[in-house]
Amino acid sequence: MERQKQEGLLLDEPLIFERSCPGRSGADVPAPAERPEDFLPPELVRPPVDGLPEVSEPEVVRHYLRLSQWNYGAATTFYPLGSCTMKYNPVANELVARLPGFAHVHPFTPDALAQGALELAAELERWLCEITGMVAVTLQPAAGAHGELTGMKMIRAFHRDRGNPRQKVLIPASAHGTNPASAALCGYSTVTLEGNQIGLIEPDAVRKAMNGEVAALMITNPNTLGLFEREILQISEIVHAQGGLVYLDGANLNALLGVAKPGHMGADVMQINLHKTFSTPHGGGGPGAGPVAVGAALEPYLPVPRLVRTDEGLRWSEDFPRTIGRMRTFYGNFGMHVRALAYMLALGGDGLAQASRLAVLAANYVRVRLSGTYHLAFPGTCMHECVFSDKGFDAYGVKTLDIAKRLLDLGFYAPTIYFPLVVPGALMIEPTETESKDTLDAFIEAMLQIAREAREAPERLKQAPVHTPVGRLDEARAARRPILRWQPRSEAPGKSA
Repeated sequence: MERQKQEGLLLDEPLIFERSCPGRSGADVPAPAERPEDFLPPELVRPPVDGLPEVSEPEVVRHYLRLSQWNYGAATTFYPLGSCTMKYNPVANELVARLPGFAHVHPFTPDALAQGALELAAELERWLCEITGMVAVTLQPAAGAHGELTGMKMIRAFHRDRGNPRQKVLIPASAHGTNPASAALCGYSTVTLEGNQIGLIEPDAVRKAMNGEVAALMITNPNTLGLFEREILQISEIVHAQGGLVYLDGANLNALLGVAKPGHMGADVMQINLHKTFSTPHGGGGPGAGPVAVGAALEPYLPVPRLVRTDEGLRWSEDFPRTIGRMRTFYGNFGMHVRALAYMLALGGDGLAQASRLAVLAANYVRVRLSGTYHLAFPGTCMHECVFSDKGFDAYGVKTLDIAKRLLDLGFYAPTIYFPLVVPGALMIEPTETESKDTLDAFIEAMLQIAREAREAPERLKQAPVHTPVGRLDEARAARRPILRWQPRSEAPGKSA
């Protein structure tokens, strides 16, 4: 039989289990001198493991290398995921984070022997205070939502110290999606504030909802529509006049660096997503990091331990009587702190401001080029991201999901879809400052091509994607009935995993 030549990227890679061959091995493990069951109690002896693949080392390496070629991320091409700030992660930051003094320092290292790491943490706190206009920072929180929880716990402690923890939190419909959950975890009920006809919160809406039972307003600025809340200072004054506090979600801080400071907008507390604004990796390249910055009112409640400078140098201290305590083991995701500070020092203050200006410029370039073909959710200039919808495409039987799936065939990851919830059929695009005009033009042309196909060949969109390793999934079934392990062919279909 004539062998067919294989060229390019292979998209049909078997499971590692399907490559298994009885007796094949990539390692020669010596037999134990004694059988564990002869000297260990039964509960400590693992039974034989069935089903592990028997493969050679070259097969394992080639298998996972081929799978890695399917990866899609900011290091491979444009990643326009709205509300996520998927900017390029500089390789230089990775090299700095791998320096032995940072990579190998143990959290139990005595303070006197870890002064370099502690100085880095102190310098990062100083930069974050300067950028946000706040007075103090904790680096403990492990992610953005963890930072929200930290901030809300401090708000609750603040009100409890004044004899009334209060019961409610105001949250605009355009706020970041995790805000209601963070408030609920701290025992608060939430009150939703609807935006006006141009997507912004009116001071009068806050004034009507604000009373002595409201602990805080959680507001995202710019909001998740990519719009700057123009009345933020007046809104903060209304909340403060009733004894409430302002939590400003920092998820969209990438639009403000060196241009505006949340502390000057009346914010009392905010989280800072290092994995968004300061280029540390997302997801599998992470972990994330969500430091929390506070104003003077909440500074006493910051988690412990906190860095203090003494005659002997920096040390960790828990001597803060009004603290909310620890929010996690040790001191935060230190590797992310190293990467973030490297990014800040490389760009400097002027460079950070330029990054924000370019991010806003890129989003508005996309907005202008696609407006008229795609329905813009709210008119006018946006900040770091723009939100379109599938309005008008229903005439061709095409939905947001179809547009997103077709983008995969054209070589681009899809924008965030169906969020924010206030925009039916939303397409949320955040290009970030690290993309060139050439890249933005290529993405825009792909979006315009999809719009033409929706009119002329809608079935092409309904069937997409067809060029990816896996076609369109039944996403509802995948969420409700996930298959979490491989099942040998001998097992009956549907057998419980």
